Amino acid sequence: MGWTDTHLHEFILGRQHYGVPDPDWPSDDLKSERRVKLNQLLTREKDRLLYCYDFGDGWEHTLVLEKVLPCGSVALKPRCLAGKRSCPPEDCGGIYGYYDLLKALSDPNSPDHEEMKTWIGAGFDPERFDLDEVNEILSDIR
Repeated sequence: MGWTDTHLHEFILGRQHYGVPDPDWPSDDLKSERRVKLNQLLTREKDRLLYCYDFGDGWEHTLVLEKVLPCGSVALKPRCLAGKRSCPPEDCGGIYGYYDLLKALSDPNSPDHEEMKTWIGAGFDPERFDLDEVNEILSDIR
């Protein structure tokens, strides 16, 4: 996703939650994500689970197993086949905060324009997506 993994997150499959146990957020329902792999949870084509990131901002993504290939038919590394637009920046306030950010950045007359430009920094392009760059990052995963 391009985020820095500095916020709590969890994967949800049915009624089971997987994540990193945190003493500040105790949960009897949370199993350690370190003890299970995605291929143990998603086993058949069209199986899906929910990925929640940054409980304050409330990002939710559905992961779908599109296709199961025969063992040895492709590299074992994950890869991205397609995508569009940049990842929303960390701590932008979830989907509604991100839309507000985009609106302020696109309107030089917005009272928030300069503040948001300073906060986001130079070089942010919400339309940018580099498939090669994403796959280079994915190739570093062990």
